[in-house]
Amino acid sequence: MRREAGLGGAILVVEDEPAIQELIAVNLEHAGHRVLRAASVPEARAVVRGALPDLVLLDSMLPGPPGAEFARELRANLRTREIPIIMLTARAEELDKVAGLEAGADDYVTKPFSPRELLARIKAVMRRRAPELTDDIVEIAGLRLDPVAHRVTGGNDEIELGPTEFRLLHFFMTHPERVYGRGQLLNEVWGDHVFIEDRTVDVHIRRLRQALEKTGHDALVETVRGTGYRFRREKPVK
Repeated sequence: MRREAGLGGAILVVEDEPAIQELIAVNLEHAGHRVLRAASVPEARAVVRGALPDLVLLDSMLPGPPGAEFARELRANLRTREIPIIMLTARAEELDKVAGLEAGADDYVTKPFSPRELLARIKAVMRRRAPELTDDIVEIAGLRLDPVAHRVTGGNDEIELGPTEFRLLHFFMTHPERVYGRGQLLNEVWGDHVFIEDRTVDVHIRRLRQALEKTGHDALVETVRGTGYRFRREKPVK
């Protein structure tokens, strides 16, 4: 899905009150996110058609179609169904929260809220739904990736990776034991708005394996014949 944002990821803020939208945007940008803005569901649809955000902050009470309708649209579409959604609302009643969650929201934040609380909720949802967009250190089978320091080590050895190989490895390490086709990897690592050939993935997989060879971690990147690639949690036994 994505990958045009900074470390924090791109967040679409769908909020019709300018002061609230600005307050949210300033705090998100300060936290390292790239902010996309919309004041209505039609505007939000146009943004998503251009490029997928990494998370949607969605006001439930919007002019025209309500936020819950847009949430259901996102969940019903194969291209957008994995995008994390946090609903924002002035209503605190349990039924309203349940309605938002049933529409497909991952979390529900009641106004007024503190910027610190909102950022904490965003980080928690991203950790669950899009762990490759967090700054958490990941370690598998002695291979350690630090997104903040942009550093990869295998045991005591530092591994040099290009930016694309780093993003690819980060995605693999946060989604181990799942098989991804070339098209899925292009979508997740390069972004669905980037038009390059599927075989480009093979080139970067080869470069990644070559970089991991010196620590013996290349075997973690497994080719699944006729399907794509899988990242293993443990080195295969020879």
